[in-house]
Amino acid sequence: MSLIQVENLSRTFVVRRRVGRFRREAQVVRAVDDLSFTVDRGEMVGYIGPNGAGKSTTIKMLTGILVPTAGRLSVAGIDPSRDRVELTRRIGVVFGQRTTLWWDLPLRDSFELLRRIYRVDTARFRRNLAEFTELLDLGGLLDTPVRQLSLGQRMRGDLAAALLHDPEILYLDEPTIGLDVVSKGRLREFLRSINTERDVTLLLTTHDLQDIEQLCSRVMVIDHGSLVYDGTLAGLHARGSSTRTLVVDLVDAADPIDVPGADVRRVDGPRQWLSFPADASAAPVVAAVAARYDVADLSISEPDIEDVIRQIYTGPDQLRFS
Repeated sequence: MSLIQVENLSRTFVVRRRVGRFRREAQVVRAVDDLSFTVDRGEMVGYIGPNGAGKSTTIKMLTGILVPTAGRLSVAGIDPSRDRVELTRRIGVVFGQRTTLWWDLPLRDSFELLRRIYRVDTARFRRNLAEFTELLDLGGLLDTPVRQLSLGQRMRGDLAAALLHDPEILYLDEPTIGLDVVSKGRLREFLRSINTERDVTLLLTTHDLQDIEQLCSRVMVIDHGSLVYDGTLAGLHARGSSTRTLVVDLVDAADPIDVPGADVRRVDGPRQWLSFPADASAAPVVAAVAARYDVADLSISEPDIEDVIRQIYTGPDQLRFS
């Protein structure tokens, strides 16, 4: 049985809007609409979509914060809305904009309070804390009040806090928002580590699509509350007709390169940019260029998922596929 099972899930809200000067009219807003998917143990899944698509509402139902209007869901064999206490022992949650740490307490004391809340065995707590302190480089921060931590340091603390009780599932909502490149890289490396070594299942929502590219082999796209794509990154690129770019530095300036399977998009002196389909192999293109031209250097740029999704949303089908 899948670790997360979602079947025909819906959630509506009643919003009152002003009509005229003195009257308000109730309007039903469908945030999630007939949503179905499963997530197996150990998967790292990217859950993406535009603002207002229903991502946060889905996460809130999976964590038991919101009760579904219709449909069924099961997380680690538990109905989130019926047994939230048991569910909290099986999941961890990290919200990039909100912290689970105590603002005026040292980081160490926040961890100790969470140990008591989750009733974690002392030996297991110390073992986990030692491991996460090393992996997240928290050694010099444990006695620092949370309010004095930088955003990147606090995020690392939040990650450790979410995992001290050994959850099976980790929900991540914008975990790298506002972080610098170094901090993002450190967090991504840590997430890969816990997925590989501890078999923690990750469900990641983010607007930083490099997080998805570097962490997730599977991506789900939601639009207007409905799941409109569920598959691999390669499949998403193919749906968006995305391209890879071969940047070629020739020994001398030349006319646009002419090789099968690629088109020249830009020429700037001896440097030329060639595009070819993202789902095609680069080897034939590289071989053809090297055989016909004097090449000083070359590199390949992968497509940006954000551009792929933008193409899909503005295309004629507007993501209506499965």
